[in-house]
Amino acid sequence: MIITPAQPDDLPILLAFRKEAAAWVGALGIDQWSRPYPADRLLATINAGTVFMVRDGDATAATITLTSDAEEGLWTDAELSEPSMFVNKLTVARTHAGRNVGGRLLDWAGDRAYRASAKWLRLDAWTTNEPLHLYYLNQGFEHVRTVREGAAVNGGPRVSGWLAQRPTRPQQHGFVDTTPTPEPVISSE
Repeated sequence: MIITPAQPDDLPILLAFRKEAAAWVGALGIDQWSRPYPADRLLATINAGTVFMVRDGDATAATITLTSDAEEGLWTDAELSEPSMFVNKLTVARTHAGRNVGGRLLDWAGDRAYRASAKWLRLDAWTTNEPLHLYYLNQGFEHVRTVREGAAVNGGPRVSGWLAQRPTRPQQHGFVDTTPTPEPVISSE
């Protein structure tokens, strides 16, 4: 499998991934990603070079967004003073489920963050998705806290405020990595 930067023509695939993931977790009784994600916002992250795709031959197996920009209102000033990278929108196609593609992708993200001189790989997860929390804990992340306050982008309570982190380090992930060398992360201090 090869990991590459996403391209603007990947937008329909990424939107379909999100819809597929929402249907899957919805069938499990979890309301995560029940609202469609704005295509223009996703295209902006693709153009910013923070979205990556895992390709398995002609199939797209997974996607991840990895950025040095933290979502506003989640992390403290002290935490933001530490160089970090943030995982968002990790999604594995159902055709590739059960093959540890997600775990390997987290290892790739931790390795990339390490190469960018980040201290932490951080994420926020859907607050009520306890199976997802357990998954991240099993991937070596430690729960930092759950943020329930602060309005979400579209108003209402924050729905993705379960915060976790793990130290970055060199990782063997098994992907052929065709992404450019990451830029060094600078803390917001």
